[in-house]
Amino acid sequence: MVPTMMPCSSGALPVGKVYLVGAGPGDPGLLTLKGKSLLECADVVVYDALVSPAILAMVNPRTECIDAGKRRGRHSRAQSEIAQLLIAKARDAAIVVRLKGGDPFMFGRGGEEMTDLVAAGIPVEVVPGVTSGIAAPAYAGIPLTHRAHSSSVIFVTGHEAAGKYRPDIDWTAIARAAETIAVYMGIHNLAYIVGKLMDAGLAPETPVALIRWGTCPEQTDLIATLATIVETVERQQFAAPAIAVIGRVVALREVLAGCRPVVLSPHYDKP
Repeated sequence: MVPTMMPCSSGALPVGKVYLVGAGPGDPGLLTLKGKSLLECADVVVYDALVSPAILAMVNPRTECIDAGKRRGRHSRAQSEIAQLLIAKARDAAIVVRLKGGDPFMFGRGGEEMTDLVAAGIPVEVVPGVTSGIAAPAYAGIPLTHRAHSSSVIFVTGHEAAGKYRPDIDWTAIARAAETIAVYMGIHNLAYIVGKLMDAGLAPETPVALIRWGTCPEQTDLIATLATIVETVERQQFAAPAIAVIGRVVALREVLAGCRPVVLSPHYDKP
């Protein structure tokens, strides 16, 4: 069912609805059916930098598409500006899709945007997506849990915001809390993170996998250990965006990598 415009709390302006849609990690086959249907009927789509062109190709050609991509060192819009943009568009259109890479609530600022929309009286709904911290290792042949290797997994960001609620991540606690650690956005701080984990007692020979452009045709995997990963990244000039997986489960890649799903590169025209 397509939502209709409704009066806002003051009765003065029509108000549409904003959908925070998780686009998944890149493979268009991992987009949810609900997300796809919203892209096909949206009036406005505000999309992030890491949304794959194959996903953008699903957007209705009559839809207004706005690039709100945020990448390290070249943010196209401030977060506050994106919130105001969504509010303004919802007062002029019935269906506004905020299309975010991965899952909106997994290091995607979805909670911040939803809070701003609620405060402005804008109806909003989240449509979860497949997060790269799960999908990228799976496509590399790395199960995050395994009865013989890991009964716990923790997800953590390697790139913290300035002025956040607490000064830094307790990497010592992280090292002791789980047998598998999945780090989002950790490339730029990799040397610091690795040092902290080894200081906390993780063995230097602990396997590490870096997975760049996970689930996309250009996916690249780099396998090393805590002791060698930083030097290996520098030597191979391995760059973001990438997910890091740390733990014994990484060793299973040697057995399971041959089962990697095939990702086709479809023809598309980016909005």
